[in-house]
Amino acid sequence: MSFASLGLSDPIVRAVTERGYTIPTPIQRQAIPAVLAGGDLLAGAQTGTGKTAGFALPILHRLSTTKPLTGGRAPIRALILTPTRELAAQIEESVREYGKYLKLNSMVIFGGVGIQPQIQQLRNRVDILVATPGRLLDHAGQRTVDLSRVEVLVLDEADRMLDMGFIHDIKRVLALLPRQRQNLLFSATSSDEIRALADSLLNRPALIEVARRNAPADAVTHQVHLVDRERKRELLAHLIRENRWQQVLVFTRTKHGANRLSEQLTRGGIPSLAIHGNKSQSARTHALAEFKNGALPVLVATDIAARGLDIVDLPHVVNFELPNVPEDYVHRIGRTGRAGATGVAVSLVCIDEHKLLADIEKVIKRSLPREVEPGFEPDPRIKAEPIPNGRNRGPLPGRPVQGRNTAPVRSEPGRSSIPRSQTPSWHGSAHPHASTDRGNLRRPA
Repeated sequence: MSFASLGLSDPIVRAVTERGYTIPTPIQRQAIPAVLAGGDLLAGAQTGTGKTAGFALPILHRLSTTKPLTGGRAPIRALILTPTRELAAQIEESVREYGKYLKLNSMVIFGGVGIQPQIQQLRNRVDILVATPGRLLDHAGQRTVDLSRVEVLVLDEADRMLDMGFIHDIKRVLALLPRQRQNLLFSATSSDEIRALADSLLNRPALIEVARRNAPADAVTHQVHLVDRERKRELLAHLIRENRWQQVLVFTRTKHGANRLSEQLTRGGIPSLAIHGNKSQSARTHALAEFKNGALPVLVATDIAARGLDIVDLPHVVNFELPNVPEDYVHRIGRTGRAGATGVAVSLVCIDEHKLLADIEKVIKRSLPREVEPGFEPDPRIKAEPIPNGRNRGPLPGRPVQGRNTAPVRSEPGRSSIPRSQTPSWHGSAHPHASTDRGNLRRPA
């Protein structure tokens, strides 16, 4: 099957072919015809499956072969919402590449950079807008963006947006859009919250699920190295040097931990930079660019980078610390083994993290092989210590269990609970009358 056989126009097929893509991935084979048909779509696809092209290509085809629904000033016709700046930038770059032979303009807006240049660019024609929710609402508040004639809405990484507390921002954005539009919702994982969002947003959607829910990419080899907590950095440096790793994405739980590890590796002769929410956008962009082009061998990241980093043929991902939320393991290692390439996911696990490792194995429904690097044998005398906000202990007396989010959830007046029976699985049919609400933990633009 070719891209042309999916009904895409010649200019789009030409641009895709020039990027080296000739055979559509499974998500593309299913999503492109569904989007071209004009109906809503609920798609469950793990990271690295090519889902950006799954919605970008048919949107480009639709906008290039039809005229805006009303006359007047050229409107924003497609809106793509994403949780992170990096993902927004990469999606817009893909849209530009795929649409290079079309007379369509795209733009990306996100926080962390000056708003005035964005305001200036929004005065020009913008057919496709890619945005993070926070900065988009900043523009809406200043009346510098008009979303009243959007024809297609895409919520990409919808599960991540909910985890980051964007539900209220999403609802505010929806209120700015016309009622008649096509809605496309993409999520790597399924949950009650995602199904409830789908209920309230989608109208009789086509349902697509590529790969088992919460399943890591089949092309990824998993390695678990048992090691004492105080020797993790030493073991990481040893593995990088001994195996001559040239490009390694390393995940930590905290921003402080990412900074400290990056500085320690650099002092030890392994150039490294950290990327997380407290870094300026220019610093994050610089670090990512250096890592992508091979000038920087090690990039240390928090989970803000677990979604959206698209690095061609990234060979190694290292969990320096296991994530508190087991599903985030899937998102982290999804940076490698993408679109048919192979990769290795290495986890450095100390005695504190054995419960987290067991939780991950339950989610991915497989056991991960343990090994011990000679010279780094764990000391059996060391006892497990609690992990802040971790899952290796029960709730403290008098404290409620927060569920998936480790930050406290803000109470909302009139917040309603949706019985599970009202929400469909990926294979059920969505009902447009349910609603959901979650605490707005934070709003990183």
